[in-house]
Amino acid sequence: MVPLSPMLATLGSLSSLTAGVTWRLEGKWDGVRALADVTDGGLVLRSRTDRDMTSAFPELAELSALLAGRTAAAVDGEIVAYGKHGRTDFGLLQQRIGLSRAAEVERVRRTVPVTYLIFDVLSLDGELLLDRPYDERRLILQDLHIAGEHCLVPGQLHGDPAQVLARTKADGWEGMIAKKSDSVYLPGKRSKAWIKVKNEKDIEVAVIGWEPGQGRRDGMIGSLILAVPAGPGWRYVGKVGTGFTDKMLAELGEQLAPLDTGTNPVTEPLPPGADIRSARWVRPQVVGEVVYGEVTRHGTLRHPRWRGVRVDKQLADLGPLPT
Repeated sequence: MVPLSPMLATLGSLSSLTAGVTWRLEGKWDGVRALADVTDGGLVLRSRTDRDMTSAFPELAELSALLAGRTAAAVDGEIVAYGKHGRTDFGLLQQRIGLSRAAEVERVRRTVPVTYLIFDVLSLDGELLLDRPYDERRLILQDLHIAGEHCLVPGQLHGDPAQVLARTKADGWEGMIAKKSDSVYLPGKRSKAWIKVKNEKDIEVAVIGWEPGQGRRDGMIGSLILAVPAGPGWRYVGKVGTGFTDKMLAELGEQLAPLDTGTNPVTEPLPPGADIRSARWVRPQVVGEVVYGEVTRHGTLRHPRWRGVRVDKQLADLGPLPT
């Protein structure tokens, strides 16, 4: 079977949930999206950018055993790591992302185990299920009885959407996903049949440069310079200097070093007060995610905090600043 791409949800709010439509609610997990193909040959995990992640998460091979007796299956879900209070923690998951050497993977997995939260089934025993309505696919998925140490099907969330969202916020979740009960699965498409409602403002950005650190960060990256697409070019949206561990900064330094260009890629006018005198410019390639308080009137992010590199995203996935 030709590898599929995941269906994508549209960012919205409670007001986006059309009245008179039956919505099914799921948790929005703070992890990395992954499609899993299970065949007689074992398990293959792929990111939404079609990157093979199988070797980075060997514990998820248990899915093959959990689906024993099935000739083949393709499922959709999120790989997560649990941090404090049992909450999914993308920052913690960063320690597992990008590892390739078996010895290194084995060392880190002892302290950062992962779980694959499966929320959809795309094919089973050679039959494509994409055109089946969501409710039917969900019943098929539940009948597979996937409940292992590292692979499971999380329950749906029940109740009024506003109350459900409030519960996810109280529990420290990223938000919720609302899906139309009759929605078909559209590989690689962003659809309003799936709406993601977040408890926190976040945005995916391109790293276009960095500034040297001072004090404790002397000799390291002090802050990253961020941009979003603006026509054929780039628009500066600010700098982020918080949310990093020393390990993250070291890894970012290695990623950005070969991208050095010495040329500012920003094509839009800089906002008032933008201080980039010490900038070290790089070719836009690394995609990251930040959370922020608001967008200022000059089009920069207020109080941004780094969440991590998104190896599952590409520059083409980036959008403009929210209005």
